[in-house]
Amino acid sequence: MRKQVAVVTGVLVLTAWAVSAQESPKMPKESPKAKAGHAAMAQGGGKSDAATIAKAVSAAPPEIGKGATVMGVGADGQMKQLRAGTNGWMCMVDPAGDAMCLDKEWQAWGEAWMNKKDPPQPKVVGVAYMLKGDNGASNTDPYATKPTPDNQWVVSGPHIMLLPTDRSQLEAFPTGPHTGGPWVMWKDTKYAHIMVPTAAMPKAAASAKSTPKATMHR
Repeated sequence: MRKQVAVVTGVLVLTAWAVSAQESPKMPKESPKAKAGHAAMAQGGGKSDAATIAKAVSAAPPEIGKGATVMGVGADGQMKQLRAGTNGWMCMVDPAGDAMCLDKEWQAWGEAWMNKKDPPQPKVVGVAYMLKGDNGASNTDPYATKPTPDNQWVVSGPHIMLLPTDRSQLEAFPTGPHTGGPWVMWKDTKYAHIMVPTAAMPKAAASAKSTPKATMHR
């Protein structure tokens, strides 16, 4: 019981921190030269590494993103390093266009998920940020790539993801994504984790109508 209370308290603290991080100060206006550069990039039909890096690190609070290693999708469709980091975090834009930042526990989890292996038991609570939300994923099937009548496809707004050090801590949370608070995704699988919204979730109807995309989630 104490472990469950501790993880709930940790969820609340992280949520408050993430919400404050999203309330960033206004950026100074761009110069005409900078605007012209952005327009030229858009007309070219592609994204520079700098744009991908900016999108990737936007998934986390600035103090994390600025020191993170950044990964992006290369021309061959494989992930490649765009920038070396210094703080142990990894930010990335996955093939579906979702931006996320992962600590070391989540990086190990992600490698296991991609290879369909058992994820290692976290030694500390794993934390991942997706403060720009995602394009949608099944709430029940870790490998679903599109919504079906029974896989509970859900689009999430800004959120944090947590890996508990004890799976029993998952019992403190519901599995429904529209309960108004944290929930457990992929509950009855080895990839179960806690989803923590930092803003109001999109309505369920909007999730069902979303464009299906495969993501490294979550």
